[in-house]
Amino acid sequence: MSHGEMGANIAASLRESILAGRYKPGERIKPAELTEQYRASRIPVRDALRLLESEGLVTSVANTGAWVATLSVDDLTELYLVREHLEPLLLRMNVPLMSDDNIDELQQLADAMELSDDVERFLRLDREFHLSALRHAHTSMLSNTVLGLWNRTQHYRREATRQFFTGHDRSVHHDHHLIVNALRHRDEEEAEHVLRRHIRRSRLELSRHPEIFAAT
Repeated sequence: MSHGEMGANIAASLRESILAGRYKPGERIKPAELTEQYRASRIPVRDALRLLESEGLVTSVANTGAWVATLSVDDLTELYLVREHLEPLLLRMNVPLMSDDNIDELQQLADAMELSDDVERFLRLDREFHLSALRHAHTSMLSNTVLGLWNRTQHYRREATRQFFTGHDRSVHHDHHLIVNALRHRDEEEAEHVLRRHIRRSRLELSRHPEIFAAT
């Protein structure tokens, strides 16, 4: 296996670990431990960290080390404002391309989320729900940009979901069902509108909990 392939594999594994919460924002990533864990030389490990840094998941300091990236409340607000504009547009582009079976799958995911009382299961289903609805349109940069926004905010979505579970808030489920209904009617404008409001609600809810950011 070439250095490039090994670096991509290490990056994929680290990315998954960061998104799953096995690494926390601000936690140090030690290259020496990675070389041992993956039985790799320093070159692919360095390449993997550079790739994750370009995605906004890792922060590196020359001759010092690497850390899982953190976001301030202002950082997160900016990322969510960008999501509010780009992700609904991408959904609108996908609506005409969805089959009835695609929409049925989204309905099943929405139903499963409503029945779940586990934060990590909800996060997996929620991510699958939204990204599945965005996968049909071929774009030159929009799809990758939206995915990057999802990845960079994943930890904070986890914390917001804990707040949502604690408060027994049903609005998220309501939004999911409204999105599915708009898709069934092939109503691009309504789907776009509901998703924009859905993302805005998450942004405002996160801004009400500064302790989430102080803890990272």
